[in-house]
Amino acid sequence: MNHVALLDRLRNDVGSLDTGQPLYRRLRLAIEKLVEGGLLKPGDLLPGERVLAEALALSRVTVRKAIEALVEDGLLRRRHGSKTEIASHVEKSLSTLTSFSEDMESRGLVPGCVWISKEISRPSPAEMMALGIASGEQVLRFRRIRTADEAPIAIETSTVPARFLRSPELVDKSLYQALGAVGAMPQRAIQRMRSRPASARDAELLQIEAGAPLLIVERRCFLADEQLVELSETRYRGDVYDFVFELRR
Repeated sequence: MNHVALLDRLRNDVGSLDTGQPLYRRLRLAIEKLVEGGLLKPGDLLPGERVLAEALALSRVTVRKAIEALVEDGLLRRRHGSKTEIASHVEKSLSTLTSFSEDMESRGLVPGCVWISKEISRPSPAEMMALGIASGEQVLRFRRIRTADEAPIAIETSTVPARFLRSPELVDKSLYQALGAVGAMPQRAIQRMRSRPASARDAELLQIEAGAPLLIVERRCFLADEQLVELSETRYRGDVYDFVFELRR
């Protein structure tokens, strides 16, 4: 929907809603209605606050309050440059071991990555302990931004003992595809989750505000014979990624 049509629709919807409600809430409900009806889609940009305020004959304070409420609800997200877009959400089940690419493709999204670095080196003390390897062994270390339909979703760092993959250049878009090609596909994993605010560097890479919530998932992956094949840390954007648990008695 172009901005002219969007402003006309919002003007009509705000005017038709219950006049007993505060103006910011009427605008908030009008935007929610367009999203639920599919007229505004994930990634669509809203006009700026000034444009909205002038076109709808509302104050900037009213417009800002409505947008902030929708950002807090996760329906909108702010981008660098004071732009606001319709947020997208990705759900991930924690009951199955899948790759990022598999998660995205199962939801009809196009997975991608922006490489930060690929290297082969000696392991750090933390990697030695987590992977159960000696200081003399080498590891492959991969760091990249994971994307869905070209939008940054997560920052992923993966470490694999070099005995499984000879060179970091064997990994193109999917680490698990490369591991599967050499018969080293992970079969089970142990994960730990925590949260923390995004650093300035995280925010720059993920196009979010510094201090925005991140979901941190640390994972150790095992082969069928219990060899440790991968250690990873993935920093997911908290505004677009939901983790789903199934609990049974």
